[in-house]
Amino acid sequence: MKKLIVGQSGGPTSVINGSLAGVYESAKKNGFDKVYGMLNGIEGLLEDRMIDLDEYFSKEENLELLKRTPSSFLGSCRFKLGKVEDHEDLYEKIFEVLDKHSIDSFIYIGGNDSMDTVESLSDYAEAHHKHQNFIGVPKTIDNDLPITDHCPGFGSACKYIATTLREVICDNAVYGDTKKTVAIVEIMGRHAGWLTAASALAKDETCPGVDAIYLPEVAFDIDNFVKETEELLKKKSNIVIAVSEGIRTEDRGFVCELLDTNLQTDAFGHKELVGCADALGRILRDKLGVKARPITLSTLQRAAAHLASKTDLEEAIECGKLGAELASRGESGKMVIMTRVPGEEYKIKYEVFNDIHKIANIEKKIPLEWIDVENNYVKQELIDYMKPLIQGEVKQVVKDGLPQYIVLK
Repeated sequence: MKKLIVGQSGGPTSVINGSLAGVYESAKKNGFDKVYGMLNGIEGLLEDRMIDLDEYFSKEENLELLKRTPSSFLGSCRFKLGKVEDHEDLYEKIFEVLDKHSIDSFIYIGGNDSMDTVESLSDYAEAHHKHQNFIGVPKTIDNDLPITDHCPGFGSACKYIATTLREVICDNAVYGDTKKTVAIVEIMGRHAGWLTAASALAKDETCPGVDAIYLPEVAFDIDNFVKETEELLKKKSNIVIAVSEGIRTEDRGFVCELLDTNLQTDAFGHKELVGCADALGRILRDKLGVKARPITLSTLQRAAAHLASKTDLEEAIECGKLGAELASRGESGKMVIMTRVPGEEYKIKYEVFNDIHKIANIEKKIPLEWIDVENNYVKQELIDYMKPLIQGEVKQVVKDGLPQYIVLK
């Protein structure tokens, strides 16, 4: 019997379960007799915690419900395996569990840190003559995986951000010229500002759009920020500013650390960034005496399945399907990627990138030529890149006025 196990890792997205559904559907069509799901990623696998996905998805209606369910159905983790020489016992434990259940293939749906796990396990398997193969399926709202044109999850997050910014812009303008107001919207993005750039999509003939966008790719100057905001307030009474949570000053200190210098770190050493909008709001209140309201989108931007992009969901499913196909062929140490086909009409090809080492732990940032540094905004090339990714709506399964999801028993 051919057996496959699939896991989800890192921060969830609105469509990560679409990739899981794609893996399951394709695995069944490509000869896998059993498809297991690891609970809480590699951390759960180490504890031999897994489920038989047939128990949930042998019925097609459950699989369709999965595609519309936000967050990670199997649960997630942020667990770093570390170097083999320091943690060989962990590596051996993983292969013991895989051998115990006669599992041939391992698929991990995730971002940079998840691809690090695929890289480490595929290298270990090759070096120690293990028969299992390891495949990565991309996922991240941050859109910071290299090689692939974009990542499943990014388009839906863009759609939510642009929609929410339109609503914030309307709300912020209710007092008109009777009161000067500043709304500072903090958007996820540690070192790459893709999500914050999506705030530019809010602008059209019916919406004036945000007034400034600050990205982590460009050093942040607090004094200039105050001056630029003051100039904006001379032109209009109500302004909205979008900022990445990871913007830094020239000395590379996070702006959010102005409020808290003891930020916690995760297993990968990443600081848990929070408070950037609060810090900037306080500065504007102190320097300009203006009402400055901080708004933090936080997990809402990655959990809003009710605003998922149909394009994004369809691409997430297809990436999962190709991942299972690669696993069925015995491929290992590789990741599914999307390549944009040149032309006026948006079209994507689903391909395989053969060297996970050129993806794991490498962050893709916004090209500087796509950033309008002088005007604190983004250029049309970046808007054109993002706009196709937010197209289409996903029809939800609704009961008593609320969307329905599938959950673990």
